[in-house]
Amino acid sequence: MQNFRNILAINFGGIGDEIFFLPTLISLKKQFPKAKITLALEPRSKGITDLSSVIDEIIPVDVKGRNKYSEMFRLLVKARKGHFDLVVSSGGNKLISILLFLMGIKVRCGYYTGVLSKILLTHTVPLNKKQYACAMYHDLIRNITDVDTQLPEINVEHREKISNTVLIHPGVSKLSVQKGCIKTVGAEIWAKVIDLLVSEGKKVMLVGGPDDNECIETILKTVKTQNFENLYGKTKNLQDLAGLISSAEKFLCSDSAPLHIAVALKTRTYVIFGPTDVKNLIPECDYVTPITANDKCELKPCLWARRQTTCEKLDCLKITPEHIVKTVMS
Repeated sequence: MQNFRNILAINFGGIGDEIFFLPTLISLKKQFPKAKITLALEPRSKGITDLSSVIDEIIPVDVKGRNKYSEMFRLLVKARKGHFDLVVSSGGNKLISILLFLMGIKVRCGYYTGVLSKILLTHTVPLNKKQYACAMYHDLIRNITDVDTQLPEINVEHREKISNTVLIHPGVSKLSVQKGCIKTVGAEIWAKVIDLLVSEGKKVMLVGGPDDNECIETILKTVKTQNFENLYGKTKNLQDLAGLISSAEKFLCSDSAPLHIAVALKTRTYVIFGPTDVKNLIPECDYVTPITANDKCELKPCLWARRQTTCEKLDCLKITPEHIVKTVMS
C-alpha cells in the first residue's frame, strides 16, 4: 500500500458536514500517522478544529460568496503549490473531477459522476446517499485504507454527568433558515417543552449559539417557569458546547450540528426530525432517538432528496410538546 505524507481533503458544508467527514480523516491519520492533513472547507465551519486534532491545517474557501470562482481558483493554485500526494474530495458535482485533475496531485479520490470522472480520477466510488453520512464519506477512501472509523471521534474531555438533567439546544443554523429549510418545531413549542419537563421534576438547561438568538429570545418571553438554567451565550466555542453536552444526562435538540457532537460523545440524545432523512443523519445505535410526527407524508423525507426547501404545510413538524416530553421521559 502506498504511503502518503501530505494529504489534501476537500469538504464543503456546515459544521455538521465536517463532523460527518471526521471519520474519513481519522482513518487516514490512523493509516498514515506521519501524514499532514490539510482540510479545505467553508469559513463558517472552521470551528471543526476545536473538536479534532487530526486536521493539521485548514484552507477556508468561501464557495457561497460572491467571489466563489476566484476562491476556487485560489484553492487550485494552493493545491498545485502544496506538494500534496493524495487528494480526497466529497460532493457530487461533475466539475470536481476536473478541479482535482488540474491540481496535478498524483492520487485523486472522488465520487463517480460519469465517464469523465473515471478518466480524470485515480479512484472513484459510487455516491450512496442511502446510508449514514459518515459511511457515505468514508466510502471515498475504501481503496486507500482498510481502517474503518464508523463514528466521529472528538477531542473533548468528558465531564461528570449532572444527575436528572435535560440539556436543550433548540436551534438550527441561520443559513438553513435563510434558505427556507425549516427542520425543527417553533420556539413556542420549545417553551412548552421546558415547562412540561420542569413540571416532571427535570433539571432543564437551555443552550444555543449565535444563530439561535431570535429563537432563544422567543422561548424566554413565552416560557412560564423560571426553574431552569439559561446557559445561552455561556458557550464560547464548539469545545465548550461539547463539554456541556457531555455533562448532561439527556440531550434534546434539533437536526443540527450539536446532534452530531452528541453522537460523538455518546450522550443519550433525543432529536426532532421533520423533512430530513433519519437514516442518513443518525447511526444505528441505542443512545439516539428520533422524535417525529405521525403525519404519514408519502414524500418524507423530502428535503435534499426531492426539494431544496421545505413545503408550506410542514405536517412533518406538527409534533406536540406532550409527545416530545413523553419520549424524553420514557
